Amino acid sequence: MQRIALFPGTFDPITIGHLDIINRALPLFDKLVIGIGRNINKVPMFSEEQRVNWIREIYRDTPQVSAVVYEGLTVNCCQLVGANFILRGIRYVNDFEYEKAIADMNRSLDHNIETVFLTCLPQYTSVASTLVRDVLRNGGDVTQFLPEVVAKSLQK
Repeated sequence: MQRIALFPGTFDPITIGHLDIINRALPLFDKLVIGIGRNINKVPMFSEEQRVNWIREIYRDTPQVSAVVYEGLTVNCCQLVGANFILRGIRYVNDFEYEKAIADMNRSLDHNIETVFLTCLPQYTSVASTLVRDVLRNGGDVTQFLPEVVAKSLQK
């Protein structure tokens, strides 16, 4: 059985913190699907197409990484892509409490799907898409927080 993980999030935009989790997860899984979730409570800054394109460009030489857009329950997306793991990144202790509650609910919905938590490296704890968007909206330079592909596309 292949070890397939879904890494769900909005990735609006994808940051170096996300890449830290993705890159460190690659040796753990045969396939890693980046799931861009539609969240009715959030209005994204970047289109789904743009976010998918960034991921595909960043990982164009890594065939085990793919990207999908999904709506609804994360466990349903797992079932659609054949994932038996959900990957989540943890920055702070309170992230763990929140993510554990979600993991417990997901396990209740589908007992075949296990959540795997990776803690981010200390230098990435303050890197969050929400903060990056705030800096962008206010005209600040976010280059240091973004993968080169994303930073270059924003400069255009």
